Amino acid sequence: MAHEKFHYQSLDEVKAKAEELGLNLPFAKETGILKTPLTAGKVTFPNRLGIAPMEGADSLPDGSPSEYTYRRYIREAEGGSAVIWFEAISIVEEGRSSRTQLLLTRDTLESYKKLTAAVKEAGLKANGYAPYLIMQANHSGRYSNPDNKPAPMIAYRHPELEQYRAADDSCIVSDDYLKGLEEKFGEAARLAKEAGFDAVDIKSCHGYLLAELSSAYNRQGMYGGSYENRTRLLKNGIRAAKVYEDDHFMVTSRLGIYDGYAYPYGFGVSPDSGLTPDLTEPVRLVRELHEELGLSMIDLTMGNPYATTHVTRPYDMGKYQPDEHPFVGLDRMIQGIGTVKKAVPEMVIWASAPTYLRQYADLFTAGAVEQGLCDGMLFGRMAFADPDFANEIIRQGRIDPSRVCLTCGKCGDLIRAHKPTGCVIRDNATFMPFYKEFLEIKKTQPANFRG
Repeated sequence: MAHEKFHYQSLDEVKAKAEELGLNLPFAKETGILKTPLTAGKVTFPNRLGIAPMEGADSLPDGSPSEYTYRRYIREAEGGSAVIWFEAISIVEEGRSSRTQLLLTRDTLESYKKLTAAVKEAGLKANGYAPYLIMQANHSGRYSNPDNKPAPMIAYRHPELEQYRAADDSCIVSDDYLKGLEEKFGEAARLAKEAGFDAVDIKSCHGYLLAELSSAYNRQGMYGGSYENRTRLLKNGIRAAKVYEDDHFMVTSRLGIYDGYAYPYGFGVSPDSGLTPDLTEPVRLVRELHEELGLSMIDLTMGNPYATTHVTRPYDMGKYQPDEHPFVGLDRMIQGIGTVKKAVPEMVIWASAPTYLRQYADLFTAGAVEQGLCDGMLFGRMAFADPDFANEIIRQGRIDPSRVCLTCGKCGDLIRAHKPTGCVIRDNATFMPFYKEFLEIKKTQPANFRG
């Protein structure tokens, strides 16, 4: 099917299309519930709006933040979101997605202390409260490019993904390497706490190393095969981070609950479910993370942005044309998250991916909270386009339709080109020059932008 163009002139038209497709998209009549406080553990957030992790590809060579990093997060802090869930920050050099991915080490620690202080001060000055800052600790795994050249470190061979990123048996990481990462996640938590972050996220989503392990059904050894083995690194990484948790510092996770691939190449499916989600294991995992490991909140997402982009973030224009309407992806995401929330109601759950709905994303978010599908929502691409979206909702009741993300995919192009990333449409003066550089590179190196 051709790319769907978002042409809906009213919420009634959106609802009618969803009904035609047999979908249940939640919409509220107004956004008041998003202004209400939300408590997770010993932390109370002033509203239910947050910034989702979106890599900016703008670090300095040593992994410390650049002027573009400061600009982006300060603008987001001024925008009023209660939570800023920072982009993926690598825990090891070999696990960086590029030379422009942020890297927190003892050597770069002081630069992060300055960044978090500046971001919190900006929020306090603009809104009277500092945003809650969560550092996302990550290993890129299959998507490692520490020298801007693919250097995949994989959990197992995946024939479909290897169409986009070549790998062979020599790329499979050993159990000893994975065992060593458990301690690295503990070290990342300690550094995050020293750097001034309020929490650390042990990231397991979007096809990166921990997420790939969750579907390593065919891997041998202590990190593959059984459910217990496939979730071992995530759980032990969380346990290592928990050593540093206290009343002011939290451990959490961003968890992918469905990858978009059939068994045995995706999490959130069963041998008999095909591409239809089977959330039995994701529900079990979230329950165990809450009841056994003591996580009080989590963010849930789906898909692999490199390969099943339409699952992760439905779009108008992208690298391929999915065989489903974007509303199907929205429904899969929010109803899947709702299934987990209803199964583990004690866990505070942030949802993901409302941006495709543009000016109706706020009513969609409010509806999801009202219906008990989630407790709050993280906005990713929307924050690139309009970092003030939260204050617009809080102060005016609705998001500004003239500033919304158009899901054109240009920010994703910039990330893959290792260029400072933001909204080429809404922040044209800053990011169009980088986009023009990307277009020139693409002409001479087209193979580098396949996946």
